[in-house]
Order: sequence, then structure tokens, then C-alpha cells
Amino acid sequence: MTDKHDEQSDAREYGPGPWWEDLGTWGAVALIAFGGLAAAWVFLRLPGTPQDMAVGYYHAAKIIAIGLVIAGSALLGRRRTGTGAAEEPNEAERA
Repeated sequence: MTDKHDEQSDAREYGPGPWWEDLGTWGAVALIAFGGLAAAWVFLRLPGTPQDMAVGYYHAAKIIAIGLVIAGSALLGRRRTGTGAAEEPNEAERA
């Protein structure tokens, strides 16, 4: 056997993530508001509304859904970091 050391790293380099990856909580709120505005735009049949209204509602629903997922993920992440600190007793409780 040869005494070769092949360096293999487990770190994989992927391409850039989706466009909504770094929006955060306020970006999610903006997406939800924008999706609601788009749905209202379709409902009122303002200029630029597609002929088939279902398509317009579909696109608005996609924007709202992405915003809701981002907001939920951000709030869950914030909740998880907050509970770890609350579980540890302070010095006064230990004595």
C-alpha cells in the first residue's frame, strides 16, 4: 500500500442560495404586505392584471407563502435562542 494522504473535506461548496435567503423578519413582513397588495390589485382588476384571475391570485399566494415561511423561521430561531438562556439558573437560585 502506498502512504498517500488524500485530503478530503466534507465542506461542500454550493452555489448561491435563493433570493429570499437573507431577508429576515422585516423582509418577510414586506413580502406578506406586497403579496396582499398584489392580491388586491388582481381583485380590483387594475391595469396589468392577467386575463385569468386565478394566475394573479396564484402569484400573490406564492409571495405571501414565502413571506410566512421566512417569518415563521425567523421567529422560531429567535425563540430557540431565547429559551436556552432562560433554562439556566442564575447564581442566586443555585445557593
